Amino acid sequence: MFMYRLSLFNRYERGVSYKSMPNKLYNNWQSNMIFILLVAMLLSLFISRAALSVSMMLFAGASFFHTGIKKQVAVFLLSPLLWGMSLLFFLPLLSGFWSNDIDKWMEIVRIKLPLLLLPLAFAGPFKLSVRRWNWLAGIFITIITAGTIWSMIQYSADISGVQAAYLKAKTIATPLHNDHIRFSWLVSVAVLLAAWLCIEWRKENKKMALVMGIVTAWLIFFLHLLAVRTGLFSFYGILLLASVWLSIKKIKHQPGRWKYGLVGLILLMTFPVLAWLTLPTFQNRIKYFRYDYSYFSNTQYLPGANDVMRVISIKAGWKLINEEPLKGVGFGDVQTEVNAWYANTYPQMVETDKIYPASEWLVYGAGAGWPGLFLFTVCMGIPFFVRVKNKSLWWLLNISAAGSFLFDIGLEVQYGVFAYSFIVLWWWKWKKTIATGTQKH
Repeated sequence: MFMYRLSLFNRYERGVSYKSMPNKLYNNWQSNMIFILLVAMLLSLFISRAALSVSMMLFAGASFFHTGIKKQVAVFLLSPLLWGMSLLFFLPLLSGFWSNDIDKWMEIVRIKLPLLLLPLAFAGPFKLSVRRWNWLAGIFITIITAGTIWSMIQYSADISGVQAAYLKAKTIATPLHNDHIRFSWLVSVAVLLAAWLCIEWRKENKKMALVMGIVTAWLIFFLHLLAVRTGLFSFYGILLLASVWLSIKKIKHQPGRWKYGLVGLILLMTFPVLAWLTLPTFQNRIKYFRYDYSYFSNTQYLPGANDVMRVISIKAGWKLINEEPLKGVGFGDVQTEVNAWYANTYPQMVETDKIYPASEWLVYGAGAGWPGLFLFTVCMGIPFFVRVKNKSLWWLLNISAAGSFLFDIGLEVQYGVFAYSFIVLWWWKWKKTIATGTQKH
């Protein structure tokens, strides 16, 4: 039985159609519907949470609208990337057995539902042409770019006020209901994608390559203007790793072209200096960080201080893991237990400062103990063992995603859950399409 399922998986990996799938007309209809819903999900990020939920449910339903459902489930079970991502849903789900706050637990499970639905949906046999995958990439970049322009309009309406707000840990208004952390990460992903398309198209489509180059430059500028650390760290991590990879590759295969990597390293040092010299928001962000550092370096509580609270919350998360190392406190009770620790350790702390442990690793550890932390690490590592086309691009994306979770809790909010699961699965399916030679038109 296992070998039979494995053969099904191998056929799917090579791009072979499900034997029980209906005729070509039906496949074209499903392909069109899937593409429309993929675009709808991206657009919904900037419309409303309700629209995002509805479009995602429709996409999941459309992916199962065929007669090969058993084979789709088999593909899901035999793909480590897919079932690995679903573990990020099942761990919180199972913790309901030892969570006391059932209402909070149900809310968390609802938020994390895309971590199950989207892997199941992307296990489906639907196929898009390479051209349509490229269109989806272009639409994603266009939407993110439009979002940055919208933010610039908000900034232009009160430049001095916004700049002053950066000295109080505030930022420019962003899409995603002002979720600047998740939006900044999406911008860094758009930089990676636009730069890659610029390089890919430089010979066959010079005009579009030029457009992608201009967009890349604009998005890099915006990242520094916005000055949100998640997006900046993601960008600089990508730039550093890409520079090192280019240096190694060029030295090995083209000894005279090591300068590609050198240019990247020079930009790595130049961008922050230019941002400091020209962008008041970036300057004020650094000034606030330096002010905050004197407190969080000693874990000294300062009301309203962003970095101080992150450091304190990490201590709280670590404490919860060690108090319940085998099963954790349950995802429904993480906030309650963290608040109790805050009350005992920092009785002067105001309610608005009582935040979740500021690391997704620690959240899973607090909710499910050391097993939860270990399995979360495994889930973050699985993508690096998946065979795809353009492995360097795939690795950079997943390093960026996993790295963002070190000091952020993106999987505890709707936009973060969707952004992570959708983009990783979209790129996985896209690169599988290229690898299996799906038609170009």
